Amino acid sequence: MSKKAAFITALILAGGLFSGFRALKQSTAVVPCANSGQCNATPKLEADNSMSGTFMGQVVTPPSVDLSAHAPKNVLGEETGVGEKHIYVDLATQTLTAYQGSTLFMTATVSTGKWNPTPPGDYTIWVKLRATRMSGGEGADAYDLPNVPWVMFFYNDHVSKGDGYSLHGAYWHDNFGHPMSHGCVNMRQVDAEKLYNWVGPEGSSNIIYADTVNTGTKVTIR
Repeated sequence: MSKKAAFITALILAGGLFSGFRALKQSTAVVPCANSGQCNATPKLEADNSMSGTFMGQVVTPPSVDLSAHAPKNVLGEETGVGEKHIYVDLATQTLTAYQGSTLFMTATVSTGKWNPTPPGDYTIWVKLRATRMSGGEGADAYDLPNVPWVMFFYNDHVSKGDGYSLHGAYWHDNFGHPMSHGCVNMRQVDAEKLYNWVGPEGSSNIIYADTVNTGTKVTIR
Protein backbone atom coordinates (compact mmCIF):
# COMPACT_ATOMS: atom_id res chain seq x y z
CA MET A 1 0.00 0.00 0.00
CA SER A 2 1.34 3.43 -0.92
CA LYS A 3 1.86 6.11 1.69
CA LYS A 4 -1.02 8.12 0.16
CA ALA A 5 -3.42 5.14 0.33
CA ALA A 6 -2.38 4.39 3.89
CA PHE A 7 -2.99 8.03 4.89
CA ILE A 8 -6.49 8.01 3.34
CA THR A 9 -7.33 4.72 5.09
CA ALA A 10 -6.20 6.17 8.42
CA LEU A 11 -8.43 9.21 7.91
CA ILE A 12 -11.44 7.01 7.15
CA LEU A 13 -10.86 4.88 10.25
CA ALA A 14 -10.43 7.97 12.44
CA GLY A 15 -13.64 9.45 11.06
CA GLY A 16 -15.51 6.26 11.83
CA LEU A 17 -14.21 6.19 15.38
CA PHE A 18 -15.19 9.85 15.90
CA SER A 19 -18.69 9.25 14.54
CA GLY A 20 -19.12 6.23 16.78
CA PHE A 21 -17.97 8.20 19.82
CA ARG A 22 -20.33 11.05 18.95
CA ALA A 23 -23.28 8.65 18.58
CA LEU A 24 -22.42 7.00 21.90
CA LYS A 25 -22.24 10.39 23.58
CA GLN A 26 -25.63 11.37 22.17
CA SER A 27 -27.25 8.08 23.17
CA THR A 28 -26.03 8.33 26.76
CA ALA A 29 -26.90 12.01 27.22
CA VAL A 30 -28.90 12.70 30.36
CA VAL A 31 -32.29 14.22 29.63
CA PRO A 32 -33.42 16.70 32.32
CA CYS A 33 -36.12 15.25 34.55
CA ALA A 34 -39.51 16.91 34.94
CA ASN A 35 -39.09 16.91 38.71
CA SER A 36 -35.61 17.29 40.15
CA GLY A 37 -36.59 15.31 43.22
CA GLN A 38 -38.14 12.59 41.09
CA CYS A 39 -35.30 11.45 38.83
CA ASN A 40 -34.44 8.52 41.11
CA ALA A 41 -38.10 7.63 41.69
CA THR A 42 -37.90 9.19 45.16
CA PRO A 43 -40.44 12.03 45.18
CA LYS A 44 -39.86 14.67 47.79
CA LEU A 45 -42.68 16.40 49.64
CA GLU A 46 -41.66 20.05 49.71
CA ALA A 47 -43.18 23.47 50.28
CA ASP A 48 -40.96 26.56 50.37
CA ASN A 49 -43.02 29.70 50.91
CA SER A 50 -40.00 32.01 50.85
CA MET A 51 -38.82 31.10 47.35
CA SER A 52 -39.88 32.54 44.01
CA GLY A 53 -39.93 30.45 40.85
CA THR A 54 -38.82 30.88 37.24
CA PHE A 55 -40.57 29.83 34.04
CA MET A 56 -39.51 30.81 30.48
CA GLY A 57 -37.16 33.43 31.89
CA GLN A 58 -39.85 35.06 34.02
CA VAL A 59 -40.11 35.19 37.79
CA VAL A 60 -43.32 33.63 39.09
CA THR A 61 -44.82 33.58 42.57
CA PRO A 62 -45.79 30.16 43.94
CA PRO A 63 -48.88 29.69 46.11
CA SER A 64 -48.30 29.38 49.84
CA VAL A 65 -48.60 25.83 51.12
CA ASP A 66 -48.94 24.82 54.77
CA LEU A 67 -48.34 21.08 54.83
CA SER A 68 -49.01 20.82 58.53
CA ALA A 69 -52.52 22.19 58.07
CA HIS A 70 -53.47 20.10 55.05
CA ALA A 71 -56.79 18.33 55.44
CA PRO A 72 -57.98 16.94 52.09
CA LYS A 73 -61.66 17.05 51.29
CA ASN A 74 -63.28 13.67 51.68
CA VAL A 75 -64.48 13.28 48.11
CA LEU A 76 -62.85 9.84 48.04
CA GLY A 77 -65.64 8.53 50.23
CA GLU A 78 -68.41 10.22 48.26
CA GLU A 79 -70.51 8.24 45.82
CA THR A 80 -69.50 9.36 42.33
CA GLY A 81 -70.70 6.30 40.45
CA VAL A 82 -70.38 2.55 40.38
CA GLY A 83 -67.27 0.82 39.10
CA GLU A 84 -63.60 1.60 38.58
CA LYS A 85 -62.33 5.17 38.51
CA HIS A 86 -60.54 6.14 35.30
CA ILE A 87 -58.96 9.33 33.97
CA TYR A 88 -58.76 10.09 30.25
CA VAL A 89 -56.51 12.77 28.70
CA ASP A 90 -57.15 13.76 25.08
CA LEU A 91 -53.99 15.26 23.57
CA ALA A 92 -55.83 16.56 20.48
CA THR A 93 -58.44 18.54 22.41
CA GLN A 94 -56.31 19.22 25.52
CA THR A 95 -59.06 17.99 27.80
CA LEU A 96 -59.28 15.64 30.75
CA THR A 97 -62.32 13.61 31.77
CA ALA A 98 -62.70 11.43 34.85
CA TYR A 99 -65.27 8.68 35.23
CA GLN A 100 -66.32 6.18 37.84
CA GLY A 101 -67.81 3.41 35.78
CA SER A 102 -70.05 5.20 33.28
CA THR A 103 -70.65 8.22 35.54
CA LEU A 104 -68.77 11.41 34.67
CA PHE A 105 -67.05 12.93 37.68
CA MET A 106 -65.38 15.95 36.06
CA THR A 107 -64.13 17.53 32.86
CA ALA A 108 -61.21 19.96 32.72
CA THR A 109 -59.12 21.82 30.18
CA VAL A 110 -55.42 20.93 30.49
CA SER A 111 -52.00 21.69 29.01
CA THR A 112 -49.82 18.78 27.94
CA GLY A 113 -46.28 18.58 26.57
CA LYS A 114 -44.89 21.34 24.38
CA TRP A 115 -41.12 21.14 24.91
CA ASN A 116 -41.29 17.40 25.56
CA PRO A 117 -44.28 15.35 24.39
CA THR A 118 -46.68 13.75 26.83
CA PRO A 119 -46.44 10.03 25.97
CA PRO A 120 -49.71 8.29 25.00
CA GLY A 121 -50.46 5.09 26.87
CA ASP A 122 -52.26 3.45 29.77
CA TYR A 123 -50.87 4.32 33.18
CA THR A 124 -51.44 3.95 36.92
CA ILE A 125 -51.02 6.61 39.59
CA TRP A 126 -48.35 5.35 41.98
CA VAL A 127 -47.94 8.29 44.39
CA LYS A 128 -49.66 11.58 45.27
CA LEU A 129 -47.94 14.62 46.81
CA ARG A 130 -49.64 17.71 48.20
CA ALA A 131 -46.77 19.84 46.90
CA THR A 132 -43.26 19.45 45.51
CA ARG A 133 -40.58 21.38 43.65
CA MET A 134 -40.06 20.75 39.94
CA SER A 135 -37.17 21.88 37.77
CA GLY A 136 -35.61 21.04 34.46
CA GLY A 137 -35.40 22.18 30.85
CA GLU A 138 -32.47 23.98 29.27
CA GLY A 139 -31.71 27.49 28.12
CA ALA A 140 -34.76 29.61 27.37
CA ASP A 141 -37.18 26.87 28.44
CA ALA A 142 -35.52 26.12 31.79
CA TYR A 143 -37.80 26.20 34.83
CA ASP A 144 -37.55 25.98 38.60
CA LEU A 145 -40.93 25.85 40.31
CA PRO A 146 -41.42 25.45 44.06
CA ASN A 147 -44.78 24.49 45.59
CA VAL A 148 -46.19 22.70 42.55
CA PRO A 149 -49.58 21.66 43.98
CA TRP A 150 -51.72 18.51 43.86
CA VAL A 151 -49.22 16.22 42.13
CA MET A 152 -50.25 12.75 40.90
CA PHE A 153 -47.36 10.75 39.39
CA PHE A 154 -48.19 7.97 36.92
CA TYR A 155 -46.19 5.20 35.21
CA ASN A 156 -46.42 1.96 33.22
CA ASP A 157 -44.12 -0.79 31.95
CA HIS A 158 -42.61 1.54 29.33
CA VAL A 159 -42.59 4.87 31.17
CA SER A 160 -40.82 4.43 34.50
CA LYS A 161 -41.51 6.11 37.81
CA GLY A 162 -38.15 7.84 37.45
CA ASP A 163 -39.29 9.59 34.26
CA GLY A 164 -41.37 11.90 36.43
CA TYR A 165 -44.63 12.23 34.47
CA SER A 166 -47.60 13.49 36.46
CA LEU A 167 -50.89 15.34 36.56
CA HIS A 168 -50.59 18.48 38.68
CA GLY A 169 -51.76 22.01 39.28
CA ALA A 170 -49.99 24.87 37.50
CA TYR A 171 -49.76 28.45 38.78
CA TRP A 172 -47.12 29.76 36.34
CA HIS A 173 -49.35 30.06 33.27
CA ASP A 174 -53.02 30.38 32.36
CA ASN A 175 -52.82 29.05 28.82
CA PHE A 176 -54.85 25.92 29.42
CA GLY A 177 -56.21 24.29 26.32
CA HIS A 178 -52.80 24.57 24.65
CA PRO A 179 -49.58 22.53 25.14
CA MET A 180 -47.45 24.30 27.76
CA SER A 181 -45.55 21.65 29.70
CA HIS A 182 -42.35 19.64 29.56
CA GLY A 183 -44.35 16.40 29.42
CA CYS A 184 -46.65 16.51 32.43
CA VAL A 185 -50.38 17.24 32.34
CA ASN A 186 -50.89 20.78 33.70
CA MET A 187 -54.25 21.62 35.29
CA ARG A 188 -55.83 24.67 36.89
CA GLN A 189 -55.17 24.47 40.60
CA VAL A 190 -58.85 24.16 41.49
CA ASP A 191 -59.29 21.30 39.00
CA ALA A 192 -56.11 19.54 40.16
CA GLU A 193 -57.25 19.73 43.79
CA LYS A 194 -60.64 18.24 42.93
CA LEU A 195 -59.04 15.39 40.98
CA TYR A 196 -56.33 14.80 43.62
CA ASN A 197 -58.90 14.30 46.37
CA TRP A 198 -60.89 11.86 44.21
CA VAL A 199 -58.24 9.55 42.76
CA GLY A 200 -56.52 6.61 44.43
CA PRO A 201 -54.39 5.91 46.32
CA GLU A 202 -56.60 7.15 49.16
CA GLY A 203 -55.50 8.78 52.38
CA SER A 204 -55.14 12.04 54.28
CA SER A 205 -51.33 12.25 54.36
CA ASN A 206 -49.41 14.81 52.33
CA ILE A 207 -47.66 12.01 50.43
CA ILE A 208 -49.52 8.78 49.66
CA TYR A 209 -48.11 5.73 47.90
CA ALA A 210 -50.25 3.14 46.13
CA ASP A 211 -49.97 -0.51 47.10
CA THR A 212 -51.76 -3.77 46.37
CA VAL A 213 -54.66 -2.82 48.64
CA ASN A 214 -54.78 0.98 48.24
CA THR A 215 -54.42 1.03 44.48
CA GLY A 216 -53.80 3.97 42.15
CA THR A 217 -56.35 5.22 39.63
CA LYS A 218 -55.86 4.34 35.97
CA VAL A 219 -54.89 7.09 33.51
CA THR A 220 -55.28 6.76 29.74
CA ILE A 221 -53.59 9.31 27.47
CA ARG A 222 -54.51 9.36 23.78
